Amino acid sequence: MTDYSRTERLALCDLFDQVGPDQPTLCEGWLTHDLAAHLYVRESDPIAAPGIMLPALAGTTERRMTAVKTRWSFTELVDKLRGGPPTFSIYALPLIGHQLNTTEYLVHHEDVRRAVPDFQVRALPAEQQEGLWKGLKLASRSMVRKAPSGIVLRLPDGREAVAKKPTAAGSVTVSGEPVELVLFCFGRQAVAQVDLDGDPEITAQLQTRSFGF
Repeated sequence: MTDYSRTERLALCDLFDQVGPDQPTLCEGWLTHDLAAHLYVRESDPIAAPGIMLPALAGTTERRMTAVKTRWSFTELVDKLRGGPPTFSIYALPLIGHQLNTTEYLVHHEDVRRAVPDFQVRALPAEQQEGLWKGLKLASRSMVRKAPSGIVLRLPDGREAVAKKPTAAGSVTVSGEPVELVLFCFGRQAVAQVDLDGDPEITAQLQTRSFGF
């Protein structure tokens, strides 16, 4: 089975090389240099990494990211990312690293690709799409827990997964390829190529609202 976490890592690093450090991303307030620093400290800095998930420690993470950008040039930082996580990192463990990084690098790759108005949607291998769907079925409930309505995820072949049970506002069906559903659940609704079926007022909210995962 192809390690798509590595495939996306290498593709993102190649894209970093092409666009340079000052290109916009879909991560609010971050240029490509900031995104590269984020990915580096996530895998390589045990002091900075907790602040990615814990708001109380976010200041430490920001300072460590700034230090990384000062210590190494953008090109050097990208080369470090391309080489993979250090051996002491949990992300270096084959199975765990693959599970933790497959979606992470895919989403951040698209954060750079789709930050331009004329982005092109990639045709991903069927094996990769299926892997994304399997992971999404497990993770989607925590990802959209603050959505204002229920959410059903639907593939083009008709398969479905309930990401959130109906609320007083009802439920909305979100249809698209697995990669597009992943982007939607990760808060990239503005660029996710999906169709929403439900109450117009609620679907409008879902297209702009943070789900709070």
